Amino acid sequence: MDFLTVEQVSKHYAQHTALDRVSLTIPQGSVYGLLGPNGAGKTTLIRIINRITAPDSGRVLFGDREIRPEDIYRIGYLPEERGLYKKMKVGEQALFFARLKGLSRRDALKRLKVWFEKFGIEAWWDKKVEELSKGMAQKVQFIVTVLHEPELLIFDEPFSGFDPINANLLKEEILALRDKGATIIFSTHNMSSVEELCDHITLINKSKNILSGKVDEIRHRYGENLFEVTYRGSASDLLGRLDGRVELLESNERVTGLHTLKLHAKDEGQIREVVGLINQTVELRSFTEMIPSMNDLFIRAVKGNL
Repeated sequence: MDFLTVEQVSKHYAQHTALDRVSLTIPQGSVYGLLGPNGAGKTTLIRIINRITAPDSGRVLFGDREIRPEDIYRIGYLPEERGLYKKMKVGEQALFFARLKGLSRRDALKRLKVWFEKFGIEAWWDKKVEELSKGMAQKVQFIVTVLHEPELLIFDEPFSGFDPINANLLKEEILALRDKGATIIFSTHNMSSVEELCDHITLINKSKNILSGKVDEIRHRYGENLFEVTYRGSASDLLGRLDGRVELLESNERVTGLHTLKLHAKDEGQIREVVGLINQTVELRSFTEMIPSMNDLFIRAVKGNL
């Protein structure tokens, strides 16, 4: 079942087009990745879904009807730019935001106690926000985002400022919220998180939707003729020989002195030629076909090579 639909949404600012007829469909109960480079239009789309701003054309639908002002109570939004008041006490502020979301004081206190204990921040209740680390403040904002149990949750770079342990804690909570029935929009540059969390993605580049679909289907669809090469020798010589013949995605040097290279051949007919060139130029150690990561696909799509 489709939970949220964006139909041909456009937004212009002076001489800049932020969104150009973007459409996407988000299934109910999914984690939906909204991807793209800086300035692509992701935040503008999120602001339109949240009714912070309005589109110049197009519409956003909840189910089969257009989104309404009162639907903001069905949404929880964690923006990339955090919005806590530094001079307020943590508990006082969390309670303030909970009341804004329509919770009674009694229900808010009860729920906040559970979340503060879960995140191990009970001792910070009477501390001022300015005393918190970035990651600690992020936990507080995450809590007030999800506290009213909204149907739609929107997280914009939610792992910013977190160490790996706390980032993993947040991932587990996001998946638990999905399992309880929430639909989640997840905007990030972290492609490994996309592979771990997202069921579907849309990639926006230069204000347009250039790629949409299920994560696994996309990885297999664009995985033909993608290879990882391990070799010993001059990286500059090899890259010079291969440049223009195949798409060069990534080149790294290992501690052992071996180099790795990811490349994409346009068709199978190129593969034998490429292996021959590598053998002539460097000492080839392995040549392995691989399923592309979301990071590989992100780079190829933004470069216009999908």
